Amino acid sequence: MVGDKNVLHGKYELGRLLGHGTFAKVYHARNLASGKSVAMKVVGKEKVIKVGMMEQVKREISVMKMVKHPNIVELHEVMASKSKIYFAMELVRGGELFSKIARGRLKEDVARHYFQQLISAVDFCHSRGVYHRDLKPENLLLDDDGNLKVTDFGLSAFAEHLRQDGLLHTTCGTPAYVAPEVIGKKGYDGAKADIWSCGVILFVLLAGYLPFQDDNLVAMYRKIYKGDFKCPQWFSPESRRLITKLLDPNPSTRITTSKIMDSSWFKKSIPKVIRLKEEEEDIYAGKGKEIETLNAFHIISLSEGFDLSPLFEEKKREQKEELRFATTGTTAIGVVSRLEEAAAKAGKFSVSKSGDNTSVRLQGEESGRKGKLGIAAEIFAMTPSFLLVEVKKSSGDTLEYNQFCSKELRPALKDIVWTSSPVAHNSTPA
Repeated sequence: MVGDKNVLHGKYELGRLLGHGTFAKVYHARNLASGKSVAMKVVGKEKVIKVGMMEQVKREISVMKMVKHPNIVELHEVMASKSKIYFAMELVRGGELFSKIARGRLKEDVARHYFQQLISAVDFCHSRGVYHRDLKPENLLLDDDGNLKVTDFGLSAFAEHLRQDGLLHTTCGTPAYVAPEVIGKKGYDGAKADIWSCGVILFVLLAGYLPFQDDNLVAMYRKIYKGDFKCPQWFSPESRRLITKLLDPNPSTRITTSKIMDSSWFKKSIPKVIRLKEEEEDIYAGKGKEIETLNAFHIISLSEGFDLSPLFEEKKREQKEELRFATTGTTAIGVVSRLEEAAAKAGKFSVSKSGDNTSVRLQGEESGRKGKLGIAAEIFAMTPSFLLVEVKKSSGDTLEYNQFCSKELRPALKDIVWTSSPVAHNSTPA
């Protein structure tokens, strides 16, 4: 038990609460002997027994003792009292990968870095007869150096859980990430189901949204059954090929981990060090000052009446969450000034901008339907007089974002947005 000085079993000093779920709380703790920090997961026995989850807790302990790997959260030891179970675990300080994706899609090299680590961990689990069954960005943590750590083995299964047909039969997982054969309830290969989830994760890393989306759960399941998804136009050909093999609705022809690791996209080099910090925007696609991927085709396609994107990209939502346009005859400061004017006219927005006037963030001060509306704008200088501007919703409700764009933003920018003349569609501005 925790004493007056918050010392657990004479070994760990409990600190602040880091988070909590339905059945457990996680605290920062310090090993008194080594001085090292750990995450202490505290599970109430009574609650777990009441809902019949004691076997699941025992399974999680057994699995985590088996799977010692650099990309899996390490379980140091398990202790118990009459009323509680204590998991002393590796403290992973970088937060969930999910919170990073929420800021926008990642650059391909960064996405590959995480995917390589994910597959390494998953392949190791499978080699030990362990199937995670709930792989999703919320269960992928990041350490201080940007290394991925798989966690939450509460829904995992061992090879010995297979029935006589050699398959698993428990339907579990998170709907958007679950394999079609798991939904079908006819038995499934745990390894193949995990690979499907890895495919969904890779798609999300590269796209910034889910491959199978629908407000209606049954309609979403139909899409999953059919493998009905479209890769956005910015996916490289190699990544498209790999994702198509990962999200193959037929488990018997779905790619294996060994084939994944042998693919050309997977084997490409990665940055030596990737740190996920708020100020390092260059891990996100379309961020920072790198604009070499924007060629003449992209520039022309920004012009009004010459948008070729519908030929290559299916509209995922009726409401758009980003706006891109080109502008001439003004400076980055001029664009920033227009954005500030739009925010001031709308009222109740705070404005922050970078020192070099290449990015602006508008933050709503009142909560809307889905919290406070946040808008981020990035300005790219192609030439001193030709700028590209990308405006995105960073938080809040899409409908409210679109209303702001139509009522305030577009009118404020109208006279500086570049449009090509009818005869100029095959040329780019100087």
